[in-house]
Amino acid sequence: QVQLVESGGGLVQPGGSLMLSCAASGRIFRIYAMGWYRQAPGKQRELVATSTIGGITNSADSAKGRFTISRDNAKNTVYLQMNSLKPEDTAVYFCNARRVVTGTPTDVHESDYWGQGIQVTVSS
Repeated sequence: QVQLVESGGGLVQPGGSLMLSCAASGRIFRIYAMGWYRQAPGKQRELVATSTIGGITNSADSAKGRFTISRDNAKNTVYLQMNSLKPEDTAVYFCNARRVVTGTPTDVHESDYWGQGIQVTVSS
């Protein structure tokens, strides 16, 4: 069983910074992509940023220039450094791990996983 544990959320003033972390645990052989999505009240879940195992990143326009995604493949951990936060960044942020390979060489499984979500509130 694979678990994603998120940390680093909280309350911050506009213009402030936060860093989110998400660590995947379990009998993991490889994770193709890890990233962050967010969902604000009354809105659909949306992409924030993702990073593949090869280091290719993809970010939403709202995140470009302010948020930086990074990944430690050895630790199966993904980070999201968020700077210049705005009230509209307030949301529950979800960690996502896509194409997670687990099992043994003769019994391989591949699935996607989500974290439980962590609240980020930007307010004065």
